[in-house]
Amino acid sequence: MAETHVLFVEDDDVIREATQLALERDGFVVTAMPDGLAGLEAFRADRPDIALLDVMVPGLDGVSLCRRIRDESTVPVIMLSARADAIDVVLGLEAGADDYVTKPFDGAVLVARIRAVLRRFGHAGRAAGDPAGREGPDERGVLTFGELEIDTEGMEVRRGGVPVALTPTEMRLLLEFSTAPGTVLSRDRLLERVWDYGWGGDTRVVDVHVQRLRTKIGQDRIDTVRGFGYKLKA
Repeated sequence: MAETHVLFVEDDDVIREATQLALERDGFVVTAMPDGLAGLEAFRADRPDIALLDVMVPGLDGVSLCRRIRDESTVPVIMLSARADAIDVVLGLEAGADDYVTKPFDGAVLVARIRAVLRRFGHAGRAAGDPAGREGPDERGVLTFGELEIDTEGMEVRRGGVPVALTPTEMRLLLEFSTAPGTVLSRDRLLERVWDYGWGGDTRVVDVHVQRLRTKIGQDRIDTVRGFGYKLKA
C-alpha cells in the first residue's frame, strides 16, 4: 500500500519538528514547511494526500492557504488552531477545511483524526453503507429531489442538469441526508456518520458544512429544525 503523504505547515519550530517525527513514526511521509507561501509551493510540487495547516503562519495565513488549495484540489485539509476560537474555526471551515484540531494536541489524537479524514475521502460514497443498495435510486442509480439529481454510482451531483462540484465531505453529507429525506438528522448523528467521530465533536463542523452545501444545491433544499438538526426536503 502506498504511503500517505502529509503536507504540514507550522511556523513554530518545536511543534513542527516534534509533530513531523510523530507522524513519521506512524508511517506517514511528511513535508513540513514554516510558512504559507512555502506550503503552497510544496503543495503544488508534491500533491500530498492531506494537508495540515496552522491558522497563524507567516507569509500566507492558513485560512488563505486553505482557500488557495481548495481552488485547485479537493485534497482533505485539517486546520490547526492554538485557540478553540469560534472565528478561527468557522473561517477555516468556510475556506474549505474538512476538520480542525485545537492545539496543544495529543499526537495519537491527531493521527486518529487524520486517518478518519482519509477513510472518509477513500469512501466518499459510503456515508451510510453502499449507496447502490438504497431504496429510491432509479435503474441508473440516480436519486432525484426536485431539480437536484444525485448519481450514487458515479458520485456526481447535478442541479437543473448542471454539474455541482462537491468536496468528498460535502458529498458524504449529501448522501447521508439522501438516505432519509424528510427525516431530521441530528448534528451528533451527522458527526458520527459523516465525520467518523466515535466521540463527541464540535457541531460547528456540521453547521458550516451544511451551509456550504446549501450554497451549492440550493438554500431551500435543506431545512433547519431548531433544537434537533437538519433534514433534506423530500
